Amino acid sequence: ASAASVRNMVKKIISQEVPNKPLSDEAITKMISEQGIDLARRTVAKYREMLNIPSSSQRRMQARLSEFR
Repeated sequence: ASAASVRNMVKKIISQEVPNKPLSDEAITKMISEQGIDLARRTVAKYREMLNIPSSSQRRMQARLSEFR
């Protein structure tokens, strides 16, 4: 799979996650590997950063803050 298609997969997976329980890079890696694409967790982190998507802990904090608004 091309890097662009894998980045799109990462973006799609994160967009469909439950806001209060964001997926870790490791969980995203496992979901992609189930589709037959061998990928390292560090690669998922790199692609997530390229897409300007915060880490799971930062996404969790943003979800909690948005609950109070």
